[in-house]
Amino acid sequence: MSDSERHFATDKLSALDAKVAAQRIAFGPVVFQACRVLRQTGILETVRKGGDRGLTLAEVVASGVVPRYGVKVLLEAGLGIGLFRREQTRFVLTRLGYFLLRDPMTRINMDVVHDICYRGLYHLEEAIRTGQPAGLKSLGNWDTFYQGLSSLPPAARESWLAFDHYYSDQAFPGALPLVFADRPKRLLDVGGNTGRWAMQCVGYDPGVRVTIADLPQQLELARAAVQGGKGADRVTFHPVDLLDESRELPEGYEVIWMSQFLDCFSEAEIVSILRRAARALGDNGTLHILELFWDRQPNETAAFCLQQTSLYFACIANGNSQMYHSEDLWRCLQAAGLQILEQRDQVGQFHTWLKCRRA
Repeated sequence: MSDSERHFATDKLSALDAKVAAQRIAFGPVVFQACRVLRQTGILETVRKGGDRGLTLAEVVASGVVPRYGVKVLLEAGLGIGLFRREQTRFVLTRLGYFLLRDPMTRINMDVVHDICYRGLYHLEEAIRTGQPAGLKSLGNWDTFYQGLSSLPPAARESWLAFDHYYSDQAFPGALPLVFADRPKRLLDVGGNTGRWAMQCVGYDPGVRVTIADLPQQLELARAAVQGGKGADRVTFHPVDLLDESRELPEGYEVIWMSQFLDCFSEAEIVSILRRAARALGDNGTLHILELFWDRQPNETAAFCLQQTSLYFACIANGNSQMYHSEDLWRCLQAAGLQILEQRDQVGQFHTWLKCRRA
């Protein structure tokens, strides 16, 4: 066995399969846009309606979605991608094509990549070399993505919020009984985004009062989203920029809650935020963290999605954060003087819940 053969002996792919996969990566941006346009123009849906028999090129063109030339090159690209199979002169939608068309997670992930990440990722190498979100300039003139979220064009903002909410919405029903097991009456929601968790809390427990602590720009979105909802009179707002280490968190809360929040910061920033949370808790309060860790996922696909999302943080969001390995956060908690009391994986499908207190 040669040195090369020995080196790759444990790889899952054969040399031929690896070379095929490499070509798919080389044409990755082309494949992505072809799939998105096939979906957006309605060609995927048109072929789906052809059922098991499929449709000819002329029949797809007759639907009037785009001119013949565009239909032809997209259908043929879709063959190579695996969205269609060809039976004589007819194009039939494959299972892959169906999921690209109808699977909600695929649609949400594709939309956020296109609307938020695609143009900016051209600058990924610069971001990696400098530790700055070099691709953020494709969206606006802000220091971090979060400062500009409320100013994004409506379609882009909706894509990002759908992406953010899709995952948290699955986890909140499972997290509520865990957080309210001790029947807290005052809860501080740090990084409360559009107030979805706060409204879940006041709906779950009619006695709880919730304060959302977030950037002033984010609180504008939260106020608008919460207004008029049942229990909204028990939701208040506390503006704070936690990148300013002089800014403390308000005290007097039995529970501090952080959902999909700490992944927005570097490890050093996480330690700083957690230390301030520990000071705000006092001796009897608890910190509840809901996070996505790529090493604690139920399958390789979920881990893959999180690992790729880290590049959004590197290039677009802030240049220094990521979707973390769980051991990274354990280390940050220890450095901040906090200990884990309880832990549960797969809250919803993908999240880990941690209940912590001062060590």
